[in-house]
Amino acid sequence: MFSVPFLLGFAGAIVSVLGSPGSPPLSSRVLHEFRRDVPTGWTLHKRADPDATLPLSIALAQSNLHNLESYLLDIADPESPNYGKHWSPAKVAETFRPSAETVDTVHSWLATDGVDSARIQLSHDGSYVRVNVSVAEAERLLATRYYVYQNEDGETRYGCQHGYHLPEHVSPHVDLVTPTIHFGTLTTSFGLTRRSERTPVKSSNRLQRVSQTVTPLTAASTADTGYGCDEEITLDCIRQLYGFNYNVTAADKNTIGILELGTQNYNAENLDAFFKTYAPDQVGSRPKLISIDGGSENPNQSDGGLNGESDLDFMLVMGLLGKEQTVYQYQVGDGIGGIFEPLFAAFDQQYCKDAGYSGDSSCGGTMKTNVISVSYAGGESGPTSSTIRTCNEMGKLALSGLTFVLASGDWGVSALPGQSCLKPDGTVDQIVNGATSFYPDFPATCPYVTVVGATEVKEGASVSDPEVATSGFPSGGGFSNVFARPSYQDRVVSTYLSKYAPSYGASIYNRTGRGYPDVAANGNNIVVASNGKPATTGGTSASAPMFAAMIAAVNDARIAAGKSPVGWINPALYSSTFANIFNDVTEGDNPGCGTRGFSAAPGWDPVTGLGTVNFPRMLSRFMALP
Repeated sequence: MFSVPFLLGFAGAIVSVLGSPGSPPLSSRVLHEFRRDVPTGWTLHKRADPDATLPLSIALAQSNLHNLESYLLDIADPESPNYGKHWSPAKVAETFRPSAETVDTVHSWLATDGVDSARIQLSHDGSYVRVNVSVAEAERLLATRYYVYQNEDGETRYGCQHGYHLPEHVSPHVDLVTPTIHFGTLTTSFGLTRRSERTPVKSSNRLQRVSQTVTPLTAASTADTGYGCDEEITLDCIRQLYGFNYNVTAADKNTIGILELGTQNYNAENLDAFFKTYAPDQVGSRPKLISIDGGSENPNQSDGGLNGESDLDFMLVMGLLGKEQTVYQYQVGDGIGGIFEPLFAAFDQQYCKDAGYSGDSSCGGTMKTNVISVSYAGGESGPTSSTIRTCNEMGKLALSGLTFVLASGDWGVSALPGQSCLKPDGTVDQIVNGATSFYPDFPATCPYVTVVGATEVKEGASVSDPEVATSGFPSGGGFSNVFARPSYQDRVVSTYLSKYAPSYGASIYNRTGRGYPDVAANGNNIVVASNGKPATTGGTSASAPMFAAMIAAVNDARIAAGKSPVGWINPALYSSTFANIFNDVTEGDNPGCGTRGFSAAPGWDPVTGLGTVNFPRMLSRFMALP
């Protein structure tokens, strides 16, 4: 059993709490949530004003979540007679609506403990109870102390880092209360970082000079011969590696989106410079903006640290799918409170209102694309309640037919750069301070998303030779400390653990957790355009959109044939039906936390997953399904 404790505690020791003089007596409380440290980038600023108003939001425990995986398997297992029969949003909402008992229990607690019933509001779908209270009232209700916390940009949040308490009989009916320990409503990612921030875009010359001078690519055609794909991965190299030569036929019915954050935006000049060389008919093509929580388009973004990542996403997806396919740009605002909550709010009007986004024009009704590629994440070290709730929301969206494709990370067995690992008490720190346990990535550990690791063409090899795990950076991979291994992974992960797993102690990683990544794609020496000139970059933030484009192509073919999009693809990928679609990767590792991490091995491994895909075979298998 994994011995590193979670950062979050549920149902702790029972405490007796008394109200202030003249207030109703409060019942015994149990510790519902706590965290041992302040999130990265935040510091305690001052004690909260007791008269300040807090919009307390109580996320109620949802019904039937214990059946979520079985519901998903019913429509995603290739052996199921209901494969592809995705649920309507209305059915999803009704199935997971909190029970009347849960609603009544929470309402009665608030009313009994001194909150006027007229102030208590229940959301339309019954998922949240909201009540405006003073800081003093909140401290009494939750048996805690509130403080003001400040981040590096001067933004402030109310919170109670050391935790809060709920009545013992109420605790099972509540997922979480905000604002408390989350530093943003349902904050899910802690210290969000973009995957390729590990290194700036480097100039593309064959010797990879220390000088960052941008050198034009040579005239020798890697596209025609495959020669040079070990040094520069162009669109044609990708096509040759995976047999990905596909012309879309249902572009008007098929959709794919890419999630971008804050001021990170593409540069139009860079897009055109790239397309001019590698996809001439797409010069002038642009992604279509979907603004979320104030996100805005800035095609003139000239800061290489802010345009490089978006450029990479759109150059790959648009370049691989062609000019006929519209690619959507989900641009989220500042992302201070996380990036997934605003996305969920944009899709679901009631979720939007309950989460406090009711004034946003993107509140509910935003189009859900069939595939969403995401290259943002953080470590699996924040409050477990919000981690689980975020994952469940992704699973509910998967029920409606959406495929989430995520990057696995660029720091091996650590979720963040700088050898950030877990200490015995569950806090994140450096190796020199005693942090030696592997630090999993979230949401890569969520079983309802498809996670992509990175490979490369070995030096001196051609596109017909087996790829290896990236050596320029360690591709992210490992095992969850929060989510148990899903049933669809049992066979392949058990084989890895019994035959190929390193002999680390039980405190280093959780052998019973969800393993990631699921698959891999090339992520090193990817040709892009920077400052209007050819350049190379890399990261799993290249691998994820690359694979997402392939799934979008599968959807295109299925839609053209009158079939549904594939939705949640993990059960299919791990099934025996799809066993021969993969190019196995057996060389390389993903070091971190003072170790070699894990090693690539025959079959699935926590470095490159099941391997890279042979696109024609993958397409054939998905087309054979109903």
